[in-house]
Amino acid sequence: MTEAPGHGGQPSPPPSRPVPPRVRLVDVAREAGLSKTTVSAALNGTGRLSPAVREKARETARRMGYRPNAAARQLRAGRARLIGYVVGEFAGRPWAYLDSPYFAQLTSATAAAALRHGYALVMLPAGSLQGEWADLPFEAVIVADPVADDAVVEDLLAARIPVFSDSSVAGRAGARWVDVDAGAAVRETLDHLGEQGARRTALVLPDSTTVFHRDVLAAYRAWCAAHGATPRVTLADEPGNGPVVRAVEEALSGGGRGDGGGDGPDAGGRPDVGGRPDALFVVAELSPPLVLEAARRHGYEVPDDLLVVCVSEDTTAAYCAPPVSTLSLRPDAVADAGIELLVAALENGADEPSGVLVPTRLLVRESSRRAGGSGGAGGAVSV
Repeated sequence: MTEAPGHGGQPSPPPSRPVPPRVRLVDVAREAGLSKTTVSAALNGTGRLSPAVREKARETARRMGYRPNAAARQLRAGRARLIGYVVGEFAGRPWAYLDSPYFAQLTSATAAAALRHGYALVMLPAGSLQGEWADLPFEAVIVADPVADDAVVEDLLAARIPVFSDSSVAGRAGARWVDVDAGAAVRETLDHLGEQGARRTALVLPDSTTVFHRDVLAAYRAWCAAHGATPRVTLADEPGNGPVVRAVEEALSGGGRGDGGGDGPDAGGRPDVGGRPDALFVVAELSPPLVLEAARRHGYEVPDDLLVVCVSEDTTAAYCAPPVSTLSLRPDAVADAGIELLVAALENGADEPSGVLVPTRLLVRESSRRAGGSGGAGGAVSV
């Protein structure tokens, strides 16, 4: 059979299929032989119904493909149950945070935790929030890792939209927070490296103004001062494997940028012994195999010449040669704690600011264990 040509001699497009009508609550009630009120109570888990009647209504609804009208339900309740989500640290690179294992896990876990409580997460591109939140009925907005004086946070609070973020918003009306204990994490990691014989631990840190990275730097400098060590800090100019690899190589060569970087007298006024580090603490996010490759290019054997710990959620760390020790910021735990706190505030209507600290987890592997060392430090977990 030859198709009739359309305009320009081309075959006519097939006729569109009619959209099947939406199954209504009254349709389910008629099919089940029950009243509309009974079916509504069965599906909502309310009312004094027998198990058999409740199951009959639910089974009929499933078979017919009935879905409650969410818009109508939200209109009756006066709530949209939408939570905005934006990552402040990547303000100049919309959506780039999804390339990060940490932020990918944090975003996924946050969306799942919100959904368990009946809220939908709306992901927003960093750096352009003003145009989005003005038109969407958000219950609240999560701003993960805001930078110092973050305009997004200020705009949201000014508009009286509840903000959920890190400890940089602590004490502000309309804001709640969850954070990791950066100081304890740094001390645990540096103590572990010290117990393994490290005397010249270099820190590779993002050039960032987030409260986490500021706290990491402060804790590192305080630990160095307390242990008579020279701070060796190298800053990665931008996120991403390329810029962070360059920062790692600079640190490995004995250089350093930023506060306290490079050679010079230590905290006790004594000259630094040796220009190259014997341990590397990489806080800037980088794929662990790339850290090991950089060390080998600079003539290091890990762990014999160089101990390595990375702040990372990258699962490749456990499968490197040698396996790389990681400090996990536990994004799943951060998401769960944060959503619990946020939902409690939204449901209970409490106005007082509140927050919670989540402990990190040091996973000690071969890259930071040296023969003759004393094992894991504090709460470190050997894997």
